[in-house]
Amino acid sequence: MKFLLVCAALCLINSLCMADGQKDIDMAKQSDVYAGKTSDVKITYIGHGSLMIENNGKVYHIDPWSNMGDYSKLPKADVILVTHEHFDHYDKALIKQLSKEDTKIITTATVAEDYGKTANLTVLANGEDTVVDGVKVEAVPSYNIKHLRDGKNPFHPKGRGNGYILNIDGLRIYAAGDTENVPELKKLEKINIAFLPFNLPYTMDKEMFEDLAYNIQAEYLYPYHTMSTDQKAIESLVVPFGTIRIRKFQK
Repeated sequence: MKFLLVCAALCLINSLCMADGQKDIDMAKQSDVYAGKTSDVKITYIGHGSLMIENNGKVYHIDPWSNMGDYSKLPKADVILVTHEHFDHYDKALIKQLSKEDTKIITTATVAEDYGKTANLTVLANGEDTVVDGVKVEAVPSYNIKHLRDGKNPFHPKGRGNGYILNIDGLRIYAAGDTENVPELKKLEKINIAFLPFNLPYTMDKEMFEDLAYNIQAEYLYPYHTMSTDQKAIESLVVPFGTIRIRKFQK
C-alpha cells in the first residue's frame, strides 16, 4: 500500500509539472552521438528511465513514458524495449502510439501478460537474448537485494525485470532498468555506454552506483532514474573508469 501511495504521489507531481509547462524536453541538449564501426549512434535521454536510440534509420525506444515529454514530436519506433511493469517504465497507451505495423516489442513475461502477446512481441528472461534487424539484444538481471518494501519484499524481485544490452554497430549500450549492484551485473563485460539508476529506495545509492560503475568499467556512464535524487549527490559521483555524463530530468 505504501508503494502504491508513493507511485500515486509521483504521478501527481509529474502532472503538476506538466501543467506548469514543463513537459517539453530540449532534445538537442539531451542527445549524444557516438561513433560505431561504420555509422553514428545517437542516444537521447528523454527523462527518468526513458531513452531513444537512433542508428541507420532505425529507432529504438526504451521504457517510453508520456510524462517525460511530448512523444508526438519524436519518431515512431522500430523497436520498443520495456524493462518491467511499473507505471514509470511501462506506458501501454504510449507504446501503442509509438508503434507502427511492424514495430517489434521486447519485454518481460509480466508486461506481455498485460499487453497481450502479438506476433511482434518477444519475451526475454534474464540471461536470454534475441536478434532484431541485425541488432543483438541481451536481457540481464535487474532487481533489489537490500531495498525492501515495508522491510519485507524487494521493490523489484529477482527474475521479474530486465536490463538490456543493445549491440549496435560495435557499441554495447546498457540500460539497467531498476536494479541494485547485484552480483550478476558486476560481471558484465565490454560495456561502452551505461545508463545506471541512482535513486532511493527503489534502485541504487551512491556507493552502489560507484561500485557497479567500477566493476563494469563503461566508457561513458549516465546516472538515470534520478527523479528523487538530490542534484548535488548526482554531481558528487566519482568513478575511476569512464566519463560521467549528467542529463536533466526535465527542462
